[in-house]
Amino acid sequence: MSTWILLRGLTRETRHWGRLPVLLREASPAARVLMLDLPGNGASAALSAPLSVEDMVTFVRRAALQHGAPPPYRVLAMSLGGMVATAWAQAHPGEVEQLVLINTSMRPFNHAWERLRPQRWLELIRLAMCWRDARAAETVIHRITCNRRDAFDADLAEWVAIRENAPVSRGNAVRQLIAAARFRALSSPPACPVLLLSSQQDRLVNAACSASLATAWRARHAQQASAGHDLPHDDPDWICAMVASWQAELAADPVRSA
Repeated sequence: MSTWILLRGLTRETRHWGRLPVLLREASPAARVLMLDLPGNGASAALSAPLSVEDMVTFVRRAALQHGAPPPYRVLAMSLGGMVATAWAQAHPGEVEQLVLINTSMRPFNHAWERLRPQRWLELIRLAMCWRDARAAETVIHRITCNRRDAFDADLAEWVAIRENAPVSRGNAVRQLIAAARFRALSSPPACPVLLLSSQQDRLVNAACSASLATAWRARHAQQASAGHDLPHDDPDWICAMVASWQAELAADPVRSA
């Protein structure tokens, strides 16, 4: 049985995936879906977040085995999780057979002002200042990362409950941000097939980052027209449709899937 491993981004945890895991299970009934938290988030909120993406790779590799899921894996990850997934695939090519990266960015392919839009810097400072106020902090996060707001009240109630249940410390948020800023991927592409998914209206990370990665790696890239940075929140159905289409292409082309 194949295993999908899902990795979220900066200060987010497995419960922030929303409907996506259910949709992915429906689209891949023969595969297991395993959601893992990065250290410092969710079930691992009490841990100190590493200052390097490489140490996060060590953590999630161990966690996957502890959950009884041996490699190889299909890894779907976003943002910081995408950096962890990339480092995993590059350092341990036999363990990752497919890689889906959502709204991620990394050196040496993307500029600093693309990876974090300057227009958001002031809002991020405000977020840091209100970090211990769950409702205020989650309101800022929603405004920065989500373009779909039809269920804002329900989203906010759920996200506040998650934060109060497993709060991410301000220190761990900073440590994760440092790890993301420091990470530098290898210039060579991952050995496995890669699908890049991005949001054209991402107001946090420039969509050009995914386009640059796709060009450098000669990977498939699809762009959603209206979603924000949190693409799994704004349009999980589109993500699953793109993954299903890509996997069908791989199945029809044994050379690409090898």
